[in-house]
Amino acid sequence: MQKNRQFGQIITRLISRENLSREESFSAFCMILNNEVTDMQQGAFLAALTGKGETAAEVAGGWQAVYELDTKKVALDKLPIVDNCGTGMDSFKTFNISTAASLVAAAGGVIVARHGARAITSSCGTVDMAEGLGVDVECSVDVVEKSIRQVGIGLFNGMSPEVHPMALGRILSQIHFGSPLNIAASLAHPAMPKVAVRGVYSAALLHPVADVMQEIGYTDALVVYGAIADSDKGMDEGSVCGTTFCVQLKDGIKRELSFTPEECGLGLHDPQLLAADGERDSAVLKMYRLLAGRGDVAQSDAVLLNSALIFFVQNSVPTIAAGVEKARELLFSGQALAALKRWVEVQNRTPSVGLAKLSELEKNEASS
Repeated sequence: MQKNRQFGQIITRLISRENLSREESFSAFCMILNNEVTDMQQGAFLAALTGKGETAAEVAGGWQAVYELDTKKVALDKLPIVDNCGTGMDSFKTFNISTAASLVAAAGGVIVARHGARAITSSCGTVDMAEGLGVDVECSVDVVEKSIRQVGIGLFNGMSPEVHPMALGRILSQIHFGSPLNIAASLAHPAMPKVAVRGVYSAALLHPVADVMQEIGYTDALVVYGAIADSDKGMDEGSVCGTTFCVQLKDGIKRELSFTPEECGLGLHDPQLLAADGERDSAVLKMYRLLAGRGDVAQSDAVLLNSALIFFVQNSVPTIAAGVEKARELLFSGQALAALKRWVEVQNRTPSVGLAKLSELEKNEASS
């Protein structure tokens, strides 16, 4: 009862639009993760913090709590790993662009260590898609580490007790609105990369998330929000439906970037062509077709753009437009699909099960 009363005072401060220090935020998130206050208090805290508007210090405190208390750690011996991840909760739900982009990047020599979640407000999240393609998403972090080392790509399931054993899955599965916890949790990566593309669900979060990433040790980052032309909706991805707004972190300096798809050698597309499929099985089959180089033009362009962002932040191309051209060769030559097959074989406790699933997808795609 006493802790609930103390926690209620913190919520009251947030409702009054008073900011918390990093230490205060860390303490509050620790109480949530340890389940020391009621579910109602936990939800009220996240709603009040979201309504006020989170500061970099508050998100950093949340990240610290999740990382220190509820994240299994993996040491990758200073491998130059890169993550590409979105916060989710964006106002326009796209198909799973980031998964395809990560495979194109891995085919191009980037070592991709992903940290994602199952769908919360859509039908098929990052983890759901990988599972549908045959990847073992409930495996231990050791299996993921092996895949990153041997194949150049791996996915840590942010809602699995194998990765976050204490509470993260419990909390994220119960809230269906964007909150600072989404940002903090996405940053609580078992391997703590120093380089990443991070999508956010609001343009207002570009600078705060870049600030948090800088504070917790990232050296190079692109924080992106993709707008949809003539609309107030957007996506936590680079957009081929309007302008993409970015904050780039490089050499300790932040700078703002923005670009249109046309400036990157791509078309401007109707957003409905990128909309998430309501059925998971259908979404997975379309993803396989896309990775085989036979996808819809709009969806392929979205993957090319977001792959290019990974190459750009990793400094393997001088411009985003050059990254698009590199991605185009990798996607349409079959190299991205080959990377998927290697990933399924290695990130699996029972490789035959994953490969059988992938083989079935190949048959279904050929007959459709």
